[in-house]
Amino acid sequence: MIPFVRAFDFAYGRRDFVSPLIQRVVAENPGPFTFTGTGTYIVGRPDAGTTVAVIDPGAMDKAHLAALLEAVSDRTVSHVFVTHTHRDHAPLARPFAQATGAAILAARPPLQETHASGMLDEDEDADFRPDIVLSGGEIVVGDGWTMEAVATPGHASNHMAFALKEENALFSGDHVMGWSTTVVAPPDGNMRDYMDSLDRVIARDFETIWPTHGPPITQVRPFLSAYRAHRLDREAQILARLQAGDRTVAEIVPILYAGVDPRLWPAASLSVLAHLVKLVGEGRATVVGEPSLGAVFGAT
Repeated sequence: MIPFVRAFDFAYGRRDFVSPLIQRVVAENPGPFTFTGTGTYIVGRPDAGTTVAVIDPGAMDKAHLAALLEAVSDRTVSHVFVTHTHRDHAPLARPFAQATGAAILAARPPLQETHASGMLDEDEDADFRPDIVLSGGEIVVGDGWTMEAVATPGHASNHMAFALKEENALFSGDHVMGWSTTVVAPPDGNMRDYMDSLDRVIARDFETIWPTHGPPITQVRPFLSAYRAHRLDREAQILARLQAGDRTVAEIVPILYAGVDPRLWPAASLSVLAHLVKLVGEGRATVVGEPSLGAVFGAT
């Protein structure tokens, strides 16, 4: 079982000091994919006159923009980092950057449709364009802080996490979340990429993980071990359903997700499809034609 962490102290629009170098402001956009809302992080010393970075400004929300500007009103914002271009993370980056004079840093926007239109609330911000394109491995040095871009494709092809050297912490975006597993939605989401990224994060041995939604993960090793085991267990369950005679995503989801809110079944369908795409690519499952939500799959 994944040791989920869901309880934390916050109030919408309030600046919370959560570590010596990290403050958080939570936007009021709760939902089945955002949990309590988008948590925007301010990285840097809280002293007046210092220079800070901001991670994931969030959705287009005037109240959240005002709260963020108030939270940094006595400091200079040099960089705005965006983990990926889903609309609960990226749209406010440009208005916030224009108001503060900061540069926006992120991976290049995806070149393909992110997922089946209308199936998720995590639609793409089609207008997003970073000022500086990241590919992973870049180091940005600020006023008492050092940030490394860590490529973590899987949830999205352009997903980028950010490691804070001074606290051995990772801002994981949606790659790892404490309150829930992560949706991996084809065609842009890719389960093989996700598992490879997860292994790289595990190897880094971070002390704390700060997801964009929900509380931090402080027991990192056991949490990530369980997170990884859950994916492998789900993969084994899908293979078992194929061996039992199921042939479509629509047949598999009601059985494997019987205890899950049916509102989340569209997302579950996409995650099952992502596993099936991986299994087909590894030669452990078959498909008639191209893998899709309506395709017919089989066991090898």
